Amino acid sequence: MTSKALPKPPAAELSIVGLGASAGGLEAFETFFRNLPADTGMGFVLVSHLDPSHTSILTEILQRTTTMPVVEATDQMVVEANRVHVIPPNRDMTLFQGRLQLSLPERPRGQRMPIDAFLRSLAEDRGENAVGIILSGTGSDGTLGLRAILGGGGVSLVQDPATAQYDGMPISAIHAGFATHVLAPELMPGVLQAKWRRQGIVKETAPTPATIGGMNQIMMLLRSGTGHDFSGYKKSTIGRRIERRMAQHDIEDIELYARYLKGHPAEILILFKELLINVTSFFRDSEAFAILKKDVLPQILADKPDDYVVRLWVAGCATGEEAYSIAMVLREVMEESGQELRVQLYSTDLDDDAIATARTGFYPPNITQDVSPERLRRFFIKEDSGYRVKKEIREMVVFAIQNVIKDPPFTRMDLVSCRNLMIYLEAELQNRLIPAFHYALKTGGVLFLSPSESIGGHTELFSPLSRKWKLYRTAPSIASTRAMMASGLSWATGATRSPPVEVMTKTKETNIAELTRRALVQSFAPVSVMTDCKGDILYVHGDTSRYLRPPPGQATLNAVEMAHEGLQLELRTALGQAVSHGTPTLERDVSFMVGAEVRRVSLGVRPLPDPEPGLGLVLVSFQELPALSSGKPARRRRATGSIDRQRTEELERDLAYTRENLQATIEEQQSSNEELKSANEEMQSTNEELQSTNEELETSKEELQSVNEELITVNAELQAKIEQLAGMQNDMKNLLDNINVGTIFLDDRLAIRRFTREAAKVYRLVNTDVGRPLGDIKSDLDDEDLLSKAQTVIETLIPYEREVRTTGGDWYLTRIQPYRTLDNVIDGVVITFANVSARVAAEQAEQEGHDIAESIADVVDRPMLVLDGAFTVIFANNAFYRGFKASPAETRGRSVYALENHTWDTPALRDLLETVLPNQQSFDGFLLDNRQMRLSGRRIVCGASNRPLILLTFEEGVAG
Repeated sequence: MTSKALPKPPAAELSIVGLGASAGGLEAFETFFRNLPADTGMGFVLVSHLDPSHTSILTEILQRTTTMPVVEATDQMVVEANRVHVIPPNRDMTLFQGRLQLSLPERPRGQRMPIDAFLRSLAEDRGENAVGIILSGTGSDGTLGLRAILGGGGVSLVQDPATAQYDGMPISAIHAGFATHVLAPELMPGVLQAKWRRQGIVKETAPTPATIGGMNQIMMLLRSGTGHDFSGYKKSTIGRRIERRMAQHDIEDIELYARYLKGHPAEILILFKELLINVTSFFRDSEAFAILKKDVLPQILADKPDDYVVRLWVAGCATGEEAYSIAMVLREVMEESGQELRVQLYSTDLDDDAIATARTGFYPPNITQDVSPERLRRFFIKEDSGYRVKKEIREMVVFAIQNVIKDPPFTRMDLVSCRNLMIYLEAELQNRLIPAFHYALKTGGVLFLSPSESIGGHTELFSPLSRKWKLYRTAPSIASTRAMMASGLSWATGATRSPPVEVMTKTKETNIAELTRRALVQSFAPVSVMTDCKGDILYVHGDTSRYLRPPPGQATLNAVEMAHEGLQLELRTALGQAVSHGTPTLERDVSFMVGAEVRRVSLGVRPLPDPEPGLGLVLVSFQELPALSSGKPARRRRATGSIDRQRTEELERDLAYTRENLQATIEEQQSSNEELKSANEEMQSTNEELQSTNEELETSKEELQSVNEELITVNAELQAKIEQLAGMQNDMKNLLDNINVGTIFLDDRLAIRRFTREAAKVYRLVNTDVGRPLGDIKSDLDDEDLLSKAQTVIETLIPYEREVRTTGGDWYLTRIQPYRTLDNVIDGVVITFANVSARVAAEQAEQEGHDIAESIADVVDRPMLVLDGAFTVIFANNAFYRGFKASPAETRGRSVYALENHTWDTPALRDLLETVLPNQQSFDGFLLDNRQMRLSGRRIVCGASNRPLILLTFEEGVAG
């Protein structure tokens, strides 16, 4: 794949692509870089789940798929364009000012989220020049990182789950709504190049009137389609998100996109959701929350009465992490101070989907990067696919949809938090919101902003508590009230809007109905208590002190145990019938003694339908009746006889005995209840232990899952290495088989490691001989002890080389060299046998020809010399030595001009040899001055070496 080279951006504007993967990510990495040009002008950083104890070979594997340099990251390494940077094992990596920051992991293995950590830092460092890519892997690492990148105006790409070996990470990012593109790895490079070109065009060209008009048209379509005006948002923020939607539809002209919006109303809602910035996290800026807990909230709660209601407002809460963080800190402060105050924490946002997510209080597992283990155990419940905020914290927060720009603010607040909202607004809107927040706060209330926001010029409204973390206390001033009345906020104007009127009407109707219901209940309903199936009181209506009282001993809310003596038995019986059989008890007349007073009551016990299965609600009512008058008898009765008196005494004794038995039964029942309570407490303790064990098992499961991912990554790397080694082994085998050189590899004990096919022609080797000492194998060499030579090479490290002959007459050039490992350790020797039989035969033939030629020349009577190109004598026959009385030592190897004490060094001879002979190829009859001889010469060529030679012959006795 080729493309035209793109301009390299300056370091401050360098687009950096962060790629995250886990199990199965190696194949996705290879596919991505195999289809990526080497000149994109972007820097690439790879973050993978690696085994901390295993040396990674990821850089070696990826280097084979791209021509870009692939390097393992080091601390403070600058990310460069057209280079791939790979995270090393057992390191956390972030980005700051274009440099990679490496550190040892703080969290235990199995709880680390390295991809989230890097992508978050990438979003902070690069902003709109950040690109996040999530590839194959299990779990949810990377989801929150993509969220940060989208919030900063960057782009996120997620691998299509259908193409991923493991789809956990891609599905998590897609379901969270943080994927701008979902596609296969081989298609991602094309999207990156298109983004880079479009970004370069936007930066190089100033906005045209057509562009401004298209933007205004889009703003109007948004306002008419959603009812929300985004004209006060920063144009750069709006522009980046519009460009992202344009890229989704492959539209490059903003006017065309405006026309597309007009024809596709559904796209307006999608763009509306895109413009809502839902970037947040738990305890963002942890130091700020530490100050909030240590200094701010204790001051707010100081000296507050027990019935005080703490009111807080989180504006622009997104998915609720900020609100829940403040609720958790507030709960911790109240527990540490021993206060138990009512809390009203209002959390609002414009995005209904984000509010729905916040209300559920369910978040992905990678919030462990932001929430401490103590707070996780204290405020969250671990579920299969994440963490859920406990009910006690969720009940502290009321989530609502609100447009903070045009809807009225809450009032009488102790704290208002608005973090990372105003940075997306123009200065005009910011100047309208700050007075609104002051108006919402009590005198002495606290405003909590993000580090990138401030109160601007409204210094008369607030005094700083922490300039670094933007905590401000309100100052007494009516300026905010005046600003509210004079501002253009829609809720402060006199314009009439039908929805609020409708809401107000409904509210009034509801209040009237509620007031009527309360009046009727107060006036006509008897004193009542609502209990569960065990008789424990859930709700009390009216004054029940005439019928119920706290019993002595351990405190209880059980209605039977609290009933006055004489009422307990009737209440217990009626309650049992209502719970066991569903039979109501209506208007039962019961008399009982309270001290010396006899009281009458109409007792009613009614079972109610259960709102929740197993609750068993029962309504117990007490209607007071007038006591019976003790009127005088109409007539005097006669005194009873002794029999009647005895009968009465007997009945009284039976009644006392029955009462004693009943009292004993009641006491036994109470004792049984106490034992059951003790058993229940033990069961609860056991249940807590089981929950703790379950949490430990969950932690172990996460650690094992992390280890499994690391092992899968290591296995993929090793598999690639095995394939590479298999290819190298095949190459080596074919190399050794085709060079026709016999090779034997021996270890340091001279045992056979491996041998090639040609080696079997020297040693009688078979495949089963691997591992045997070479001395046990018979060779075909003539009296050659190579083993002793091999041992000498191991000891001295000096290679050995010699030509050897086999019994079959073949000649081999044998070399023995040390066997060196990659660590430069001598671990044996390598013996090679190169067949040189043809060369030896040729040399022998050449020698024979030389000997024959010399023999022929020696029997010729005429003296002869043979010169080379430098006129040096290389041969003289016997006739020359006899005729000139010279020896071979005085002749061979010397210049012809130096013969006979340089008497041959004459200009005529030099001219003949150096000038005439090269042109004429031969000459005859040259008379030597010092001797009566004629010299003849001719040029000859050696057939073997093609070397030019000169043949000189001498002839005696010829007259001039």
